[in-house]
Amino acid sequence: MQNANKAKLSETQRLLDIMAQLRDPQSGCPWDVKQTMESLTRYTIEEAYEVADAIATGDMHDIKDELGDLLFQVVFYAQIASESRAFSFDDVAKSISDKLVRRHPHVFANPLASEGAGDTNENLTLQRSQLNDSALNAQWDAIKAQEKQLKKQRLKQGNEAIENSILDNVPKGMPALMYAQKLQKVCAKVGFDWPDAAPVIEKVREEVEEIQQELDFKQRAQGALNTGVAPLNSGVPDNQQAIEEEIGDALFAMVNLARHCKVDADTALRNASNKFANRFKGIERLAAEQGDKLDALTLDEMEALWQQVKQSSSSNIE
Repeated sequence: MQNANKAKLSETQRLLDIMAQLRDPQSGCPWDVKQTMESLTRYTIEEAYEVADAIATGDMHDIKDELGDLLFQVVFYAQIASESRAFSFDDVAKSISDKLVRRHPHVFANPLASEGAGDTNENLTLQRSQLNDSALNAQWDAIKAQEKQLKKQRLKQGNEAIENSILDNVPKGMPALMYAQKLQKVCAKVGFDWPDAAPVIEKVREEVEEIQQELDFKQRAQGALNTGVAPLNSGVPDNQQAIEEEIGDALFAMVNLARHCKVDADTALRNASNKFANRFKGIERLAAEQGDKLDALTLDEMEALWQQVKQSSSSNIE
């Protein structure tokens, strides 16, 4: 009978039960028992990237497995929270379900419509068909603004710190490119933005020039030291932090340019990185076919192989 009951469990409930057993202080897994929400965050980020990688490869079996690993992270957090009676997995599911319904009034009809109150279902269908991307974004932002006000009221009632900046809702733990893009997008909503891509390109050029200035400064200082113009004991001025800062400014400007060109910076860089990796693998393959090892080739010889791979990949696209 016990086995029959287990067979009736949904896979979601089975997963929740497994998680609870793993966290059992007496019979659970020591590693799982000692984890906290804080210790799990890096694994959650890693699992999210593995989902993205599986999707990029297009292997549905891997996508299924990686989504399972990511779901396990959610279940893990919910289990930890339930142990202190903060919230449960059902609470998490209810929270996102309520939010989705609340933020999509054009999809989920007014429940009073069938009783003759409010908009009719026919009117709601018409409204949905008339909504373009701009209108949907405006609706989404308005609903989020209402939610933010409610959150402020809740924090005020609980004597908690209240957010005062429009940037306070941007998670600092985001990957750097996504964080930069989100900051820029939020500021753009209040008009703090370039009108188009042209001045952004100029900003990129300006930032790259400032990197060059810092590199030139370091080179001149090293030259003065080598020629005896500067005392040997004076050393080379360390402007590494300035170089890092200028490179950061240039990267931030490039993210801004991507946004103005309606390109996701993270996706663009990921695609470029994948393209580089595939071409480098092509160099390795060609070198092996020639009986050469890469570390035995000169840079010019590797560049020649690179051009072969590049030309071959361009031909395949055509």
